Amino acid sequence: MGRDDWDAQSLPDLAGRRYLVTGATAGLGYFSSLQLAGAGAHVIMTGRNPNRLAASRAAVLRQLPDADVTTLLLDTSNLGSVRAAAATVRGRSGLHGLLLNAGVVHPPKHRETRDGHELVFATNALGHYALAGELLLPLAAGRGRMVWVGSFVTSLSPFDVLDPELEVGYAPRRAYAQSKVATTALGLEADRRLRAANVPIASVVAHPGYAIGGRTRGILGVNEPSKIKRFTDNLQTPIAQSKERGARSLVRALVDPSVEGGELWGPSFVLRGRPHLARPGRIVRDEDLAAQLWDYCERATGVVWPYLKAAKTRRGWRR
Repeated sequence: MGRDDWDAQSLPDLAGRRYLVTGATAGLGYFSSLQLAGAGAHVIMTGRNPNRLAASRAAVLRQLPDADVTTLLLDTSNLGSVRAAAATVRGRSGLHGLLLNAGVVHPPKHRETRDGHELVFATNALGHYALAGELLLPLAAGRGRMVWVGSFVTSLSPFDVLDPELEVGYAPRRAYAQSKVATTALGLEADRRLRAANVPIASVVAHPGYAIGGRTRGILGVNEPSKIKRFTDNLQTPIAQSKERGARSLVRALVDPSVEGGELWGPSFVLRGRPHLARPGRIVRDEDLAAQLWDYCERATGVVWPYLKAAKTRRGWRR
């Protein structure tokens, strides 16, 4: 299938393939799970709330009664939860894809995790770095692909590599942007390192554009926007799209055979549109910054990726 004739509503047959989606109880994670399951894949839907996990799985089965979906408790802000979930997944068969989607946009008042990290950075970046490392063996067994979910804000935001968790000058919007710069840079750096170590796993980045709940169809237990949110979000129709459409870029990055490691995929008009190949912003292409960030995540989580332990970390890696 060529890059110009991709049909997001008619995915390749994914029967016999196994994918794990973080943050699958709502939004992009739910719709990605639905699209994967609709193409015949076995989908492991993960989330931190058991009731919401049950509701999201039930919502998939209402639309796809024969879907092959299971659930798994996983809180990416909690490194203990990451390790436990990864151990469960490793005990099963190989893994063909990992969608690193879970994220916090608007942090609560309590900003510190039980591991002592800033909540947004821990949820969006640190936890996914750790999870991908813990699942590298089953991904390699399945010659799989990992997709890191970035954001269009990475082209608009600086990054403080000396203070990735914003101990100084914290602001919620800045924390979100910082975490998404980190996620994107880590995804690109992961591909460089995996290639250098000859590991048969591709690392790709995707972003959903400006995908909002009020532009998304209502689904019991998954997406139930208020009338006010519907009204205000519909005012943004010219620049926004639904979560369902936003998920299409993530799913294409995960399953399109023509996608290659180290690529960034997003909507054709940045904020909305069909999935297409995009160009990462300058800051996330900075390999020195990415190498420093990688070292930080390794120290902060205590996770050293298998296969890469013997590889010498150096700056300026090239394909």
